[in-house]
Amino acid sequence: MTAADGNDQALLDHATRSIAVGSKSFAAAARLFDPATRRSAVMLYAWCRHCDDVIDGQEAGHDATPVSQAEVNQRLAGLEAQTRAVYAGLPAQTEAFAAFRDVVIRHRLKQVYALEHLAGFAMDVQQRQYVHIEDTLEYCYHVAGVVGLMMAQVMGVSDERTLDRACDLGMGFQLTNIARDIVEDAGVGRCYLPRMWLEELGIADQHVAEPQYREALAVLAGRLVDLAEPFYLSAEAGLTALPWRSAWAVATASGVYREIGVKVKERGSRAWDSRVSTSKFDKIRLVVTGLWRAVMSRGRRWPDRPADVWQRPRHAYPADPHATHEAGPEVSR
Repeated sequence: MTAADGNDQALLDHATRSIAVGSKSFAAAARLFDPATRRSAVMLYAWCRHCDDVIDGQEAGHDATPVSQAEVNQRLAGLEAQTRAVYAGLPAQTEAFAAFRDVVIRHRLKQVYALEHLAGFAMDVQQRQYVHIEDTLEYCYHVAGVVGLMMAQVMGVSDERTLDRACDLGMGFQLTNIARDIVEDAGVGRCYLPRMWLEELGIADQHVAEPQYREALAVLAGRLVDLAEPFYLSAEAGLTALPWRSAWAVATASGVYREIGVKVKERGSRAWDSRVSTSKFDKIRLVVTGLWRAVMSRGRRWPDRPADVWQRPRHAYPADPHATHEAGPEVSR
């Protein structure tokens, strides 16, 4: 083994540990990718997880700790600077950014997607208020829809119609996450529910986590789960454009997250008594179901994307004369 091979393995090991601790659901689905795609997918995840942890002062998505506004602003600026440095071809300073740099080079990830993802963390840093459901959907796009776009590039997708479907899957994931984590998020001062929804049901936005609001929260969580469903259905059409093992992995991940949403809705006001997840048996069942869905997607012609489903922005960032939106020649090994 060469020194370069050893370094590559170290990065992969770091990413694999990150996904194993940070997301058991994604880790289960990632095993279904072919080895090359799995490698890049887990390394991209490691970067996303690292950025989230840095902003929230947490470890692998858990145990968030309060961070001062000045400190979190500084952290966000650091993440942006390191991300731009990757696209400028500069050496990475951390394992997570070294892994990200590897994926950028291999798959020519668009810089605009990476910056849009960081813009989602900026919404948290700036303590953005979500008044209408469209505001919440914009947040979902930045923190998860864009991840779907980058993952699709890892799977070899380049056409915009399939990228739309990949973004839709990320949107469905995040709406499900918000529904599952309403109380946990409120505990660290975050609320992604639209203020108009809270006012409609008489929920004080500063006291969302209090037990007297659980029945009302169950209503709103159900709305989020219902809102996620058209995104999941739209994303299904993207399976046919993916290599079959990627389609299997994506179909499985979709099934796992959809089931989490179903459980949140079924539990009603008890949805936050303990964290909703899928069991090992559930995951095995959903892996088998995902395989069937992937096989059935081969060669299938799907209808056009529904016009009434929220559409991702095409040009969220203006041209930057100091950085390319593609991983171009300046990014080298």
